[in-house]
Amino acid sequence: MYLEAKETARLYKLLTEKLGSDTTEAMFKYIDNKTERSVEATIKTLATKDDIANVRKEMGDNKTETIKWMFIFWVGNIGATLAMMLLLVKK
Repeated sequence: MYLEAKETARLYKLLTEKLGSDTTEAMFKYIDNKTERSVEATIKTLATKDDIANVRKEMGDNKTETIKWMFIFWVGNIGATLAMMLLLVKK
C-alpha cells in the first residue's frame, strides 16, 4: 500500500508540472469516480450467501418436482404395459 501511495504522489507531481494542478486534480477525481463506479457495479453482480441458499432451495424444490413427475410417468407406463399384456393374454 505504501508503494502505491508513493507512486500516486509521484505521478500527481509529474502531471501537475505538465498539465497544471486544476487539470491534474480533475483527472484524478475522474479516475477515482470511474474506479468507484466500476467496483460498485462489480459488487452488485457478486452472489451473496443468501443468493446461494436460495439457489440451493430452488434446486431441492426442482429435484422433488422431478421425482414426483417421474413416479407419475412410471406408474402410467406400468399401467399401460399391464393393460397391453392383459389384452394380448385374453386373445
